[in-house]
Amino acid sequence: MKKILYSVIIFLGHFGLIPGTMGQDPNYSQWLNAPLYYNPAYAGLNTGLRARFSARDQWPNLQQDFRTYYFSADFGNRNLPGSGGIGLLVNKDNEGVSFIKDLSIGIALSVRIPLASNIIAQVGIKGSLVQKWLMWNNLVFSDQLNPKYGNIYSAAVTPPDDQQRMFPDFGVGGLVQFVNKEGNVSGTAGFAVDHIFQPDESFLSIAKSPLPRKYVGHLDFVISMGNGPSSSQNPMRGFGDALKINPGIIYQNQHNMSSIQVGLNMLKYNFYLGGYFKASSYSNGTTSLMLLAGYRYMIAGDISLKFMYSYDIQISKNLQGTGGAHEISLILEFKSLRLLGKKRYEACPAIDEPDLKVSSLECSPF
Repeated sequence: MKKILYSVIIFLGHFGLIPGTMGQDPNYSQWLNAPLYYNPAYAGLNTGLRARFSARDQWPNLQQDFRTYYFSADFGNRNLPGSGGIGLLVNKDNEGVSFIKDLSIGIALSVRIPLASNIIAQVGIKGSLVQKWLMWNNLVFSDQLNPKYGNIYSAAVTPPDDQQRMFPDFGVGGLVQFVNKEGNVSGTAGFAVDHIFQPDESFLSIAKSPLPRKYVGHLDFVISMGNGPSSSQNPMRGFGDALKINPGIIYQNQHNMSSIQVGLNMLKYNFYLGGYFKASSYSNGTTSLMLLAGYRYMIAGDISLKFMYSYDIQISKNLQGTGGAHEISLILEFKSLRLLGKKRYEACPAIDEPDLKVSSLECSPF
């Protein structure tokens, strides 16, 4: 019954028939593996090409199809003055009992601004085209049901004239990245706003259902516990690298829902381990614990493939029995890929102190 009621609320909300009810974005537990989804300023933050794919299965013990898929690729090149990078984003989501599906395809552009010898900033914008489908034939209304034979009648409810919606959507964001003089601690802090113009996603012309703005704030650090030998000195590339710890926090607010996620990841011997605590403040509130494990395979000195798996353990009693959430991520990195000319900067365009170790500003350390 709860499943049916929840589906009806989502359905009516998208039609704009419940005042104050509006759609909200899906969320990824591995938010650091889907950075462009949360902030377009991440486009080209590090040089080279990075492609990311994520798949999330929410509440697998229930019959509804809450599955979300995400793909992004971004490229950073410093051969153009002031350039940050360009990124492509694709996100596919199923809502409710598969009666609403949406697909979003967007492009992100960023500009890189040197602030000091060890600090840079990036500002990014995102433009997307969103298409939503209403699977009307999957809906079952009460007048279709017979007490004995089940669903045998035709519904008296008139379907909307247009069962597809397409609209543009825009977002902006900014971040600051910094590194200490020793080069063993770097950090990234950012803020972004999505759905700036609150596009109407209702399927009915007589009612509106604006997509509410989403505000995101995030902060994370990468701490290297020692130098460690270089990958080229090890038979198994990357196996002898120093232990790296990546604590982080992300806060999101959209309409009447706020959520926070805080925890850390660790990398050693090419293995990832991590854990995050998640809390949301909508309805009765929910809490969960995300556990993560993964492996980094060094294909070559500057090419790597990462596989991550995480599982959300539901702590809240109101979500017990849902099965939590499974999420996987694949990340392919080509750190030295360049399209225009020779390598213009050895480390970072903000550098003017030759003794400052700043590779963390240009080469992804985690």
